Amino acid sequence: MSALEPRDTGVAKRSDPPLVAESEESVLSRSYRALSVGIVSVVLLIAFEATAVGTAMPVAARELGGMSLYAFAFSGYFTTSLFGMVLAGQWSDRRGPLGALTAGMVAFGAGLLLAGTAGAMWVFILGRAVQGLGGGLVIVALYVVVGRAYPERLRPAIMAAFSAGWVVPSIVGPLASGAVTEHLGWRWVFVGIPVLVVFPLALALPQIRRRAGGPLDDSAGSASFDRRRIRLALGISLGAGLLQYAAQDLRWLSLVPGVAGAALLVPAVLGLLPRGTYRAARGLPSVVLLRGIAAGSFIAAESFVPLMLVTQRGLSPTLAGFSLAAGGVTWALGSWVQSRARVEPYRERLMAVGMVLVAVSIAAAPSVLIDSVPAWIVAVVWAFGCFGMGLVISSASVLLLQLSAPEEAGTNSAALQISDALSNVVLLAVGGAAFAALGGGAVSHTAVEVSGGGAGAGAHAAAFAAVFLPMAGVALVGAWVATRLRVR
Repeated sequence: MSALEPRDTGVAKRSDPPLVAESEESVLSRSYRALSVGIVSVVLLIAFEATAVGTAMPVAARELGGMSLYAFAFSGYFTTSLFGMVLAGQWSDRRGPLGALTAGMVAFGAGLLLAGTAGAMWVFILGRAVQGLGGGLVIVALYVVVGRAYPERLRPAIMAAFSAGWVVPSIVGPLASGAVTEHLGWRWVFVGIPVLVVFPLALALPQIRRRAGGPLDDSAGSASFDRRRIRLALGISLGAGLLQYAAQDLRWLSLVPGVAGAALLVPAVLGLLPRGTYRAARGLPSVVLLRGIAAGSFIAAESFVPLMLVTQRGLSPTLAGFSLAAGGVTWALGSWVQSRARVEPYRERLMAVGMVLVAVSIAAAPSVLIDSVPAWIVAVVWAFGCFGMGLVISSASVLLLQLSAPEEAGTNSAALQISDALSNVVLLAVGGAAFAALGGGAVSHTAVEVSGGGAGAGAHAAAFAAVFLPMAGVALVGAWVATRLRVR
């Protein structure tokens, strides 16, 4: 059997339930219930952080005097997560996902505390970087848990459950974060979340230890990490950081860190991603590439949605964040659609349709820069884009596990997440550079006051359009890549 052909990667057979009831098992059956609730709780926490922090970010950047570094607050997270993902892949394949997951959750909470107590923008970005390291460890470890603990037929359902875990945070997160930001201050959004780390850890870790905690065999547990891949991971993180710095500091002198970043990044990417990823080779390489295209284009655009609504249309942080709330529901709906057994033969076609929806929603969002267009249009178009993302992201995860040998699940999951995070970093750098070059960094303080005040910010509309429209073009490229996910 070719390494690119679908195969069963349910490797934790020593802890699988009896086969007599296998056809009736679900992710909430007695044998899987505690594990499913535990790992979905971890996703719930990450989702709540993402939606809440994104809403508070414009006010935090203003108060710390870092509006010109706004994109760094997002890309700093993704840059360090790249190293965390490679480390988690090595850690999980050799010693099981339990240690990587635990360390990741601790770092995630520590980063939130550091960002929430920051007195300067660089400390805030450092906190986001620590948080990103933890997030990278957690997300890869969770994928390995799914690959080991669940049979192939249940994986679409648990991936759909991961997406469903974003629904409540998408609705409650922006409202809660906006209210806390307006009445208590943005810092409480960050320092309050680490308290929630305790529950998912207590619920998930015992089940992971029992069902998927150790190495696949005794010899794997004593194997050392692949030092070459660790060096490449450091190179990719440092290179991404240098490129992001060069993109934000638009001077000739910035060519030096930019060239150095590219020199580190390119060979590291070629060494860490499946061969042929950059040219969309059929099968696993295209799955990994599509994940990056989808996530990078969408997140780079979404990062500027609250800022656009606050500065250009005078919305409060609460209302600006709430404009993204419906997207959580439609994202979960798209993920649920892909989990149905009857759509399995049409998975690639659904993913192509999903990417078209993403492209259209990104292109339509900056229409609110026209005063006659109601601001609620963003909520509508973003809901359609999130439905497309639900089809694409969950399906990419399912295909990756199908195309991975058991002993490669951690490494390939890391490659998928690297593509995701690296695309976020690069496209945020490109979007941030365009935003800064067209005057976005000069948005006045009064334009981002909680009370609104976007009247004087119309001159910066072109800066926002320069972020959204190129990202829509990237998403359209993803629709083509979606036609190359299976080996003929």
